[in-house]
Amino acid sequence: MGKKSDWLERFECLNRLAPDLQGELVTGCFIVSVSAGAIVFEPGQTADNLLLLLNGTVRVQQRSATGREVFLYRVHAGESCVLTTACMLAFERYSAEGTAETDVTAVAIPRATFDNLAGKSPLFRQFIFQAFSRRITDLFTLIDDIVCQKIDVRLADRLLELAGGGDTIHATHQVLAGELGTAREVVSRTLAEFQRRHWIEQSRGKIRLVSKAGLGRLLRAAGER
Repeated sequence: MGKKSDWLERFECLNRLAPDLQGELVTGCFIVSVSAGAIVFEPGQTADNLLLLLNGTVRVQQRSATGREVFLYRVHAGESCVLTTACMLAFERYSAEGTAETDVTAVAIPRATFDNLAGKSPLFRQFIFQAFSRRITDLFTLIDDIVCQKIDVRLADRLLELAGGGDTIHATHQVLAGELGTAREVVSRTLAEFQRRHWIEQSRGKIRLVSKAGLGRLLRAAGER
């Protein structure tokens, strides 16, 4: 991936740090690789390093008292994890789980380097709190969706998001239920209705979007109410 410092260009605020601070950051951090499916962090674990993703995706979820997994957010390349940031700032342990959805490469900033730069660099603090603010806003949107949006609208939106530019999603009904914080049976009933409307086709562990336009109409109709 080129010189050790090349990754700085992926993060605008960090790339604008003074040369001496960039040197401290690069010297104090290290590159880590995690295989798809591996646990990145889990409840009760201490947050010892802030991870900046260079490649891959990490899914963050929380398990309820009843054992149901509730999806919180994804960390994509070019982003950091808000839960890790919060735990490092407050010296708290993780309360949720992070799982590598794909092979992941990240820059790990150890606590000593994190604390040192946060204490003396306004740009580094800006980097931390801008990312923190954006993700907190996303979490409030998630709460609003769970409370206010109908499940068919939320599922249609998530299917389109997960499909991206393609038309196939590899996910079980249970995984989708975790994404939406609802029961598998609710997802199964809603997907059956989407299939009846010829918006999707289902097979074991796979959903193909037959009519993105149909799903889009559902979202637009919900937005007009």
